Amino acid sequence: MQYTTGVRKSSRLELNELKSGDYLGKTVQVTGMIHAVRDMGGITFLTLRKRDGVIQCVCGEAIDLNGVCEEAAVEITGALHEEKRAPGGVEIAVEQVDVLSTPSEPMPVPVSKWKLHLNLDTELGLRPVVLRNLRERSVFKIQEGLGRAFREYLQKEGFTEIHTPKIVHAGAEGGSNIFRLDYFGRKAFLGQSPQFYKQTMVGVYERVFEVAPVFRAEKHSTTRHLNEYTSLDFEMGFIDSFEDIMDVETGYLQYAMELLGREYAADLKRLNVVLPCVKQIPCVRFDEAKRLASEKYGRPIRDPYDLEPEEEINIGRYAREEWDSDFVFVTHYPSKKRPFYAMDDPQNPKYTLSFDLLFRGMEITTGGQRIHDYEEQVQKMLQRGMHPEEFEHYLMIHKHGMPPHGGLGIGLERLTMKLCGLDNVRYATLFPRDLNRLEP
Repeated sequence: MQYTTGVRKSSRLELNELKSGDYLGKTVQVTGMIHAVRDMGGITFLTLRKRDGVIQCVCGEAIDLNGVCEEAAVEITGALHEEKRAPGGVEIAVEQVDVLSTPSEPMPVPVSKWKLHLNLDTELGLRPVVLRNLRERSVFKIQEGLGRAFREYLQKEGFTEIHTPKIVHAGAEGGSNIFRLDYFGRKAFLGQSPQFYKQTMVGVYERVFEVAPVFRAEKHSTTRHLNEYTSLDFEMGFIDSFEDIMDVETGYLQYAMELLGREYAADLKRLNVVLPCVKQIPCVRFDEAKRLASEKYGRPIRDPYDLEPEEEINIGRYAREEWDSDFVFVTHYPSKKRPFYAMDDPQNPKYTLSFDLLFRGMEITTGGQRIHDYEEQVQKMLQRGMHPEEFEHYLMIHKHGMPPHGGLGIGLERLTMKLCGLDNVRYATLFPRDLNRLEP
């Protein structure tokens, strides 16, 4: 009888161990993928790609390199020594290369190059191999850091992580941008948002969050829209105002930027990312933001109820020039453009206690205070021509008591896109789903 007792310690070292200094002058074993091969005539340099970076390996003429090519999986044995010119400041003087597997055909693109210079369609079609490029990988390491920071910060603030269904009986946002499903002969939809469920769970845990996909059947193809994206959602109870929600998001962003600077420095450097300062974020009312941007940049206001993409760009530009901030909260959106669960401003019901967060001229967050009173919620539904009986389970929480509460949703891909200076949200999406793309 044999038992497993946990993670087995391997004799093969990882990059952080090799860089620690503990193994200098010693013989080490390391596995990885051959990222690049440079034959210098008598000496061959191998760049070995590991899960957290690359290490340089030097082979003399006596080393058997039969079968060694780009994207071969290998195990290398050799002496580790310091080399300041090498990535990470160390390199391996190779004594033996064992080939574990080899590709059956050459790579369609040279992933070892610093920049690939591919058009978007070509890159997305070759995504499974293009992602092996170091700069491409760094985008998603930074994205990992943003998601990790969200979890860590909210857990520290007393939030409970939840997992809500993505097959639902009704859309949370309404409208036509919803994917319909045949659910065993019944009408169902892909969830536009975890809104109903995270509100429900406020009555259970007071503070909840979720990192999960959401689906929007929007028939357009822009640089900022996806039909499936990852939403960082949270909802919190016993708030004094919707400003409490903005404070939590600001705290999250502060934590995220500190974490990225501390633990993702190599990826930031590879992409030339300059982390924004989030010491404080300016807040401006919707109508005031439109007026300020219109007056300064000479663009007339066409839609009094919403922000057009060009207006977002101008408001972001204004925030940078006038308030020295890459972020700006735009508050008090018109009720006409907000969902039925958004709480109206008691001082002027034409507006809501809601906000968007713009980052470098693009909306990355929508949030606000929700209606918690049953009669008030039903009345707003009726005013919008909705049928409350279709939302029986959602309204159950209002019937049986809810605290003042609110929350938000952050588009992870948009946040990654703007942070990394990318010009299309698809570059910040592992395998994008848009109007035309269902694979890979």
